[in-house]
Amino acid sequence: MAAEAGLRRTALYDLHVELGAKMVPFAGWEMPVQYPMGVLKEHLHTRAAAGLFDVSHMGQVILPLEAVAALEALVPVDIAGLGLNRQRYAMFTNDAGGILDDLMVTRRAGHLFLVVNAACAEADIAHLQAHVAGVQVVTGRGLLALQGPQAEAALERILPGVAAMRFMEAADFAFEGAELWVSRSGYTGEDGFEISVPESVIAAFARALLAQPEVAPIGLGARDSLRLEAGLCLYGHDIDTTTSPVEAGLTWAIQKARRAGGAREGGFPGAARILRELAEGPARKRMGLRPEGRAPMREGVEIFAAAEGGAPIGAVTSGGFGPSIEAPMAMAYLPADLKPGDTVFGEVRGKRLPAVIAAMPFLPNTYKR
Repeated sequence: MAAEAGLRRTALYDLHVELGAKMVPFAGWEMPVQYPMGVLKEHLHTRAAAGLFDVSHMGQVILPLEAVAALEALVPVDIAGLGLNRQRYAMFTNDAGGILDDLMVTRRAGHLFLVVNAACAEADIAHLQAHVAGVQVVTGRGLLALQGPQAEAALERILPGVAAMRFMEAADFAFEGAELWVSRSGYTGEDGFEISVPESVIAAFARALLAQPEVAPIGLGARDSLRLEAGLCLYGHDIDTTTSPVEAGLTWAIQKARRAGGAREGGFPGAARILRELAEGPARKRMGLRPEGRAPMREGVEIFAAAEGGAPIGAVTSGGFGPSIEAPMAMAYLPADLKPGDTVFGEVRGKRLPAVIAAMPFLPNTYKR
């Protein structure tokens, strides 16, 4: 079967087809949205055991260690203070204080290793190349995510030693003579690992994982519901070039060194707005919503302060049904003075339905600290 026009395929495409995946276009790639188990069961399996995700569509980039200061000039994050074999969440910002993309940065022995979103990879790489010397786009490697409470047990059988890793720690392991770059991280709210694997062994490695009794293949459908339950942003939906890290509730990712009074205060694009919002608070914030009843409020649903009349006060950026919480959930940017427990109204098919503002994550995370 030929690839759809212009769509790229990961090195695991044939395995996905063999496993009965439904393949769909996503960010320029042909990706598995679900397997025969179905999105609901895939979601619950990941929460109960371990799910294997092909995330090879994401961009992998290497920067020389000399690029620390140049990278710091693009993100509101402490890169200089990142310890060896430690990983940190970051975001590229623009001059208006909006977010160009969110990414992961790992300090490895000889370089910085970045993972960027598939839809933004081309723009991110161009942005890096315009400001940083020595940008090396990683080719010939795929990326897997193994997530869930039994991920550690499954991976430890194949890569002895991973169980000793802590959250946001990175280490190298060998598999069939190939070097695997492993981090204890992920985007589901569960404990788990992300593994950069040479394409020469990625199919064998994925099959070895799927042979473990705890592990099942999981598609993009369940990945989305898992990250939403965990209260995590999806770029292009919950964060974009108009949303600031402060509005988005990502202030935990801005370390003291880059804040007012810090050792390297500001110095990143949009610093004036971001530091001002840190000090004074933003006008709006990303908030969680728990719609009453069973009907989900999906992306684009307008939110109102009252059951009748008035202009919209915001709109849903991500929404759906949470299989683990057995209820609908959503996120929206709303006036900052609203608080958990307040009721707002989402307009669904011409009717305004109540939703309660809720703290996020909707389901507690289980990272191994």
